[in-house]
Amino acid sequence: MKQTIMTLLALLISIAASAQSADKLYEEGKALYDAKNYTQAFPKFKAAAEKGHRKAQYRLGRCYEKGHGTDGDEVKAFQWYTKSAAQDYAKAQYQLGQCYKNGEGTEKNVVKAAEYFTKAAKQDNADAQFALGKCYLKGRGVPADEAKAKTWFNRAVKNEKDGKKILEDLKKDAANGDEKAKAILALIKK
Repeated sequence: MKQTIMTLLALLISIAASAQSADKLYEEGKALYDAKNYTQAFPKFKAAAEKGHRKAQYRLGRCYEKGHGTDGDEVKAFQWYTKSAAQDYAKAQYQLGQCYKNGEGTEKNVVKAAEYFTKAAKQDNADAQFALGKCYLKGRGVPADEAKAKTWFNRAVKNEKDGKKILEDLKKDAANGDEKAKAILALIKK
């Protein structure tokens, strides 16, 4: 009995150490990535991602998508976004929606794009809220519904984290003659 308890305790300590090291690898990788030192960030993200760290999986997907620290590879980006999104990471769900919307690393599928935008939007991701508004406005992957489009656009521009930037970009695009941006702004004001 004592041996079993010691074995279980050792296993728990090992699991905790592995999780901590994944967090540490991710944080080191993020600092390097933010400093635009992609070549050194990539292996840290990869090691943490392989240990199941959802943010590292997302960042590794970004590295593959952008060719940061590695060769660009849309298929690998899609695979890592999928792993992160399966752990309910909103940023990865949004990127996975973009992959499906644009057919990057996978076949184009507007229904799946709308599904992933919805998952991320419900977690208060402003980019996903805005993308979902576009889906409802255009009837892409969901039935066209102007009221739902307006709701999601409003949630996006009022989002505490990124709403101001989305609204500024929308106004800038409208000022530059973008008819879609003008239409969205008009819808929001209704």
